[in-house]
Amino acid sequence: MSPTTWGWLVLLFPLLGTITIGLGFRTYSRAAGVIGTAAIFLAFVCSVGALIALLGRTGTHREVVSSLWNYDVSAGVDAKLQILIDPISVFMMLVVSGVSTLIHLYSTAYMRSDKGYSRYFAYLNFFVLSMLVLVTGGNFIMLIIGWAFVGAASYLLISFWYRRSTATRAGIKAFVINVLGDVGLVLGTFFIYRHTHTVSFLGSFAAAPHVFHTDSPDLVAGCLLFLVGAFAKSAQVPLHTWLPDAMEGPTPVSSLIHAATMVTAGVYLIVRLHPLFQLAPTAAEVGAIVGCMTLLIAGTIALVVTDIKRVIAYSTMSQIGYMIMGASSGAYAGALFHLMTHAFFKALLFMGAGSIIGAMAGEQSLDRMSGFRKALPFTFICFLAGGLALSGVPPFAGWFSKDDILAFMDHRGGIYEVLGILGYVGAFLTGAYTFRLIFRAFYGEPSPEARELEHGHLAHAEVHRNPANGEEEDTDVGFPGPEHVIAEREPAMKVAMGILAILALVGGFVQVAGVDAVISKFLATAFVHTPLASPADQPSVGFDWIGLVVGAIVGLLGIGVAYRVYIAKPGTSAALQARFAALHNFLVHKWYFDELIDVVVVRPALTLGRFAQAVLERVFISGALTGGVTGIVRSGSAAVRRAQTGLLRLYAGAVVLGLTAVVLYFLISAK
Repeated sequence: MSPTTWGWLVLLFPLLGTITIGLGFRTYSRAAGVIGTAAIFLAFVCSVGALIALLGRTGTHREVVSSLWNYDVSAGVDAKLQILIDPISVFMMLVVSGVSTLIHLYSTAYMRSDKGYSRYFAYLNFFVLSMLVLVTGGNFIMLIIGWAFVGAASYLLISFWYRRSTATRAGIKAFVINVLGDVGLVLGTFFIYRHTHTVSFLGSFAAAPHVFHTDSPDLVAGCLLFLVGAFAKSAQVPLHTWLPDAMEGPTPVSSLIHAATMVTAGVYLIVRLHPLFQLAPTAAEVGAIVGCMTLLIAGTIALVVTDIKRVIAYSTMSQIGYMIMGASSGAYAGALFHLMTHAFFKALLFMGAGSIIGAMAGEQSLDRMSGFRKALPFTFICFLAGGLALSGVPPFAGWFSKDDILAFMDHRGGIYEVLGILGYVGAFLTGAYTFRLIFRAFYGEPSPEARELEHGHLAHAEVHRNPANGEEEDTDVGFPGPEHVIAEREPAMKVAMGILAILALVGGFVQVAGVDAVISKFLATAFVHTPLASPADQPSVGFDWIGLVVGAIVGLLGIGVAYRVYIAKPGTSAALQARFAALHNFLVHKWYFDELIDVVVVRPALTLGRFAQAVLERVFISGALTGGVTGIVRSGSAAVRRAQTGLLRLYAGAVVLGLTAVVLYFLISAK
């Protein structure tokens, strides 16, 4: 079969899964998990088929377009239901469908007792379908549709436990910020379309060098608007505040959103539109700078957060910063390589966090956790593998991919070299906050829950509470189910985590400097016309290995600091917190971004809304416009009612007066 046939099948199976589960949710019980997981697994199989079909082609023949039907082809618009199967889309299809299959498998056990089990898998299949539409779309219209669908699906999943006020607020917050990104994407498309006169990716890329010069104002404006979309979807400063709140969704949802799907959409967008960003270096520099700012800001916040899921969330935000920085600087293959390895170890870390939370009977605070190393041995090994990969410790996957980006930026020089050096600061923070989490959760004196589990008893909360605010909850529809699960007792969870742990260990070996470059070679045809992707602009093997060594040392230093603070000298953390209370408070409040947005955006918007309601709506529209017209009608009708007296002589007099007025009118007009 052709690559595009496989591509359509990749979209078909999640669509069928969504419809089947959605329509039959009252009929299915546990079967919904099997159907949902099978649908995404079949999408992964078809992605492999697309890969094999594409490998049988060379050069530009690896860019294959297929249109199912024409949506609107008139007046210069060529909007089609169209997919583009090329190395970039196939790479994303494999990562999205592969990791999502494991998350679905994990969810079959994790969500087992939830009353919304079938609804959950319908949403989950829809989310993956939306992401696959986004990465396979062959034009801006399909991209926008997938982009909007992902935002809608994220709202459904983040606020899945809809009877939790914190969950519904988090879902609304994520949706609103993502809609802002949608607006940026649509407006950016308009700036490109007005010059290229096509919404097709390949058509726009071919026309761009002829209709734009370097840093053309409209091109820069369009690319900056695309960055707004990327920053909102990928949680980059200042549009990042929805991401930690998204932890209100079930833990597998956090894994799905943060690993291979939603937050990587911004990285994909920049890589997909790289011919445009090549012609707009000013916009590309903005992307690289914001990515660098994000990775540092998120890294500092992760040092003080005590919610285990939020620590990993800020880690995601930081790692996406690396990818955005790499994609914006021209390290396209490196950015996608890190996207892949990050999907492995970040999904693994969230799954491990879910197992710990299950052992804690739903509690998520690190202040309550300790000593789970013996109680959760499998979870500990998997979590340690994910943590080492995240920290960039050799030979784990993150070491190869993260330092690949930093070596490219250091080699390119200029402002990118400065950003690359700051990236190593971020690597130090990564090692510190990752092992702060590991040391606090798995080492030290076992908590009561860990002690109980060591004796074979899984902790069970008599009263179920919201871990965010302590509110008492029941376990009915719209709330989490009553059962808590751990990987040690659930084969489905163990299989999913085991596969990801292996990938976190060996996944980086597909791209080793001087040995092999599977990712770069496969993606090469997609960047064949990109100057920054030429061999002359790539760092040497020796330079790459220097970067790898430096990155490993920096990551290990971060781990060493965490070891000294939390293991070698207990109490150091409390002493530092007391000594630098102002800084700690600043970081606990997340650099006051939420408060700043509240003052600058939310309150003015509410004030404007109240003014519009009180003055424009009630006084002007209801009073002057609507009220004025209705007042005239009412007065007229009242006068007519008063004239209806029932006296015949009055009616006759009115007729005579009317006729007299008509005659006088015509007499005057005749003169």
